[in-house]
Amino acid sequence: MRNPSVESFFDTDTNTISYVVKDPDGPSCAIIDSVLDYDPAAGRTSTQSADAIIDYVKREGLDVVWVLETHVHADHLSAAPYLQEALGGKIGIGENITVVQDVFGKIFNEGTEFQRDGRQFDALFSEGDTFEIGALKGRVMHTPGHTPACLTYVIEDCAFVGDTLFMPDFGTARCDFPGGSAERLFQSIQKILTLPDETRVFVGHDYKAPGRDDFAWETTIGEQKALNVHVGKGATLESFVDMREARDATLGMPRLILPSIQVNMRAGQMPEPEDNGTRYLKVPINTL
Repeated sequence: MRNPSVESFFDTDTNTISYVVKDPDGPSCAIIDSVLDYDPAAGRTSTQSADAIIDYVKREGLDVVWVLETHVHADHLSAAPYLQEALGGKIGIGENITVVQDVFGKIFNEGTEFQRDGRQFDALFSEGDTFEIGALKGRVMHTPGHTPACLTYVIEDCAFVGDTLFMPDFGTARCDFPGGSAERLFQSIQKILTLPDETRVFVGHDYKAPGRDDFAWETTIGEQKALNVHVGKGATLESFVDMREARDATLGMPRLILPSIQVNMRAGQMPEPEDNGTRYLKVPINTL
């Protein structure tokens, strides 16, 4: 098994980690879970986070073949189309994006002009699909629970789990968004934990668990099995569901969920401009 080179980019505003995964013996790479900076007070986007990735890719002479999303993020906007325009590559996500598009298309009253078949993306992955990054072999695990469309990308000895698992001392992702399920999350995590213990696990966010001074985002399957505070040491489905649902009931909505979902379900594109040439994001009142 090969060992991909992984470069991490931490966004302090959203606590998101984006990754560039590189073939160690060639220029091919993939970008996973990119960030478009967004100021909700001003309704203004900027590209510092994405530009850092572009600078790295160009400096290293890399060839982007994939721009991958682990799921439709609710806490940050995706920079996928901006990166694709600058660097190339195909934008990929799980095939259950269509479920998310259908649910949130109704919530945002998008109308028939918003297509709900995933055509905004270049590739829709399902369980067991494979892909290549140069000589690196990747495969797809469908790991729903946080959202219906969540994927884990297993690339050689690395697993990119998105929001399914966090660092062992922080636990697991919430499941109370539309289409989420604590039971399905537990089942998905058990599937992830069947990977070899030495598999490197890269998480989508870190918030520094109590008692930890530094941000962290790389762990292993063995560490998750032994130490994860929510699912480690033989946690049962019943105990996990009780814990997760009780915990989720105390959580507020993510700060950027309303703009994020509208943009990310469109593969990172903004809604079409209205007749005055301006693009708008909606705020449904008393809906979420």
